[in-house]
Amino acid sequence: MNDAQPIRPRPVLGRLPAYAAGKPPAPVDGLVSYKLASNENPYGPVPAVRESIARFDAIARYPDPLSTALRERLSTHLGVDAQDIVSGAGSLGALTQIITTFAGTGEDGVPDEVIFAWRSFEAYPIVVRSSGALDVQVPLTADFRHDLPAMAAAITERTRVVLLCTPNNPTGPVLTTDEVEDFLAQVPPHVLVVIDEAYQEFVRQPDAVDGIDVFSRHPNVAVLRTFSKAHGLANLRVGYSVTHPHVTQYLRVLAVPFAVSSLAEQAAIASLDHLEDVMERVDTVVAERERVVAALAEMGWDVPDTQANFVWLDLGEQTPGFVEAAARRALSVRGFGTEGVRVSIGEQEANTRFLELCREVLVPQPE
Repeated sequence: MNDAQPIRPRPVLGRLPAYAAGKPPAPVDGLVSYKLASNENPYGPVPAVRESIARFDAIARYPDPLSTALRERLSTHLGVDAQDIVSGAGSLGALTQIITTFAGTGEDGVPDEVIFAWRSFEAYPIVVRSSGALDVQVPLTADFRHDLPAMAAAITERTRVVLLCTPNNPTGPVLTTDEVEDFLAQVPPHVLVVIDEAYQEFVRQPDAVDGIDVFSRHPNVAVLRTFSKAHGLANLRVGYSVTHPHVTQYLRVLAVPFAVSSLAEQAAIASLDHLEDVMERVDTVVAERERVVAALAEMGWDVPDTQANFVWLDLGEQTPGFVEAAARRALSVRGFGTEGVRVSIGEQEANTRFLELCREVLVPQPE
């Protein structure tokens, strides 16, 4: 057995960036620790969801692989056909199903292409490269928004999918209806455009795009949404895609069986049934977001116009130092190399401590 050859993974593994999940805060004597690194809802699910979870008693049984009850409830909520909805383990699971189905290595051995803005959701290049496709990253504009003209210009005969993240994670700005419609007019009909709306419930900008509305007018548009953020169900992993029948029929072939547990499905339905309570909590987060953004502006910080539950600090080389300074104050924030820091909107005390950090430790970089 000494001459046995080592078991080797696919070569693509050496080209995958590592996904860095937000870390919990380290304890600091005399301070309550707060995690502001993962864009979680600090208030968790509404009471009706907790009651639903407490009543759950089917752990020994497999879930419905089609999440039929949830899709029917979402059909009523969104005004789309239940057959157009495919559930997944969070919006990331739903995205993975789309990429795996429609992008990879072509029959000629040449990789398909998937276009997305960068920086955007850090899982995008991992999912795309894992499928065998080539990721085409188009830099954000100077104000940290999607450069849609540049993304349209990047489309080639190899392009299979375009990802639009709105609000953009980790920078926060949204795309507007007009600019998305203008963009779609330049996209070939065989290219699937995925509008990733993981933070849709936090949007308050009047002209922001609504993916479901755009989906209703364009056969090559898909929408991603999740219960992880606004609904406070991040640990239960329940999200979904909305696609037209000519797309959905293929998604169901590669959909991961039993990806959404019955517990998650039941919790998501309970949350939808008490949406007013959910949105009250979301409104609290949005109010805190506006307070944080206003305070940062008053200090002189130039932050992107966020419509999500986080803010982006363009810190460049100062990024690691800021992350360490936050940790000394019992705050965990999400640093991205030497690009910047994303800070989730958390409890009021956590947000206030973050603002104190911005006031006392660092000042904005000069233009």
